Amino acid sequence: MAQESGKPSTIADYDKRSDNAWMFSFTAAMIPFTAFCYGHSKGVTGRVIESLVKRPGGFYAIFALPFVTLGFEKCVYDTAQSIQGINPNVRPKDRGGFPSGGASLPSFSLVPVQEVNIIDRIFGTVPKDLARKLTQKTNEET
Repeated sequence: MAQESGKPSTIADYDKRSDNAWMFSFTAAMIPFTAFCYGHSKGVTGRVIESLVKRPGGFYAIFALPFVTLGFEKCVYDTAQSIQGINPNVRPKDRGGFPSGGASLPSFSLVPVQEVNIIDRIFGTVPKDLARKLTQKTNEET
């Protein structure tokens, strides 16, 4: 791992997830989204806006909504990354700026960064390096 001042050069230097790891991140993002869509279909969005307007902050309380929802989004993303063993505060040298600026903000993860990718352990998926080695051996044998 080529590192200078603790920063990896690329994501591949510290991302040891399997090739199907995107599925966990996708699912983690879709659960709150589908909950929002269901709530919206039942009229929850209107009741939330109405409640915010009636509170002491009044109409101006609505301006807090984007920051609250972005905080929820960052919480889901950081927690999904931490479960998979990726520190959301580490930004490789080849990344940065918008939209990859989340590492500059504090982590909103609900769990500590795991030493081992829990998802791969639970579902028994094969790590990238092992899958590549097995594929290469099979190709060399034929």
